[in-house]
Amino acid sequence: MSSCIKCGKELVGNDIGLTKKLINRGSTDFLCIDCIAEKFDCSRELLEKKIEQFKAAGCTLFK
Repeated sequence: MSSCIKCGKELVGNDIGLTKKLINRGSTDFLCIDCIAEKFDCSRELLEKKIEQFKAAGCTLFK
């Protein structure tokens, strides 16, 4: 299993999908949702809502 390149936390599928959606679709290094929130200066809750919106829109990066 992959781990966050910043904090080392074990990643879940949505972390990988979010990195690809917001940072670089071709990325092979990933950030956890908390580190992505810090990078974009937003809350984890906002990113969780965005993930649900992406899923509802049919984005295949999220399962």
